[in-house]
Amino acid sequence: MDDSTLWWLLAGAIVIAELLTGTFYLLMLALGATAGALAAHWGLGQAVQIMSAAIVGGGAVVLCQWYRRRRPGDPSPRSDRSVNLDIGEVVHIEGWNADGTALVRYRGAQWTAIHRPGTTPRTGAHRVAELVGSRLLVDPV
Repeated sequence: MDDSTLWWLLAGAIVIAELLTGTFYLLMLALGATAGALAAHWGLGQAVQIMSAAIVGGGAVVLCQWYRRRRPGDPSPRSDRSVNLDIGEVVHIEGWNADGTALVRYRGAQWTAIHRPGTTPRTGAHRVAELVGSRLLVDPV
């Protein structure tokens, strides 16, 4: 069997493994196997084929990891308005308890509100920043 055929079979097997597991990095390794197949088609030696597969596949994995770390992370589902429609709504707090909680009437029910650590609790209008369990984490407006 020709070297290029083995490289193409390896690339196909890696793509199948990626489809079964959903690991994007396996696609980058399949690119490396494709580079090895192309090196075999060009008649380069086996050492060059392996080096080209390692450089292209490993480089693609490193670039993907670098790009992923550079990108800002997804917001927490607890503070994402597209997941929780309460985020951004305004509630009125009439007084705070000694334990740092307040009872607020919101959407026809009693809710427990908590303030963000490091902020001084005060009365008045507050915006819901996130849901922590069944409590509303609020920031002053």
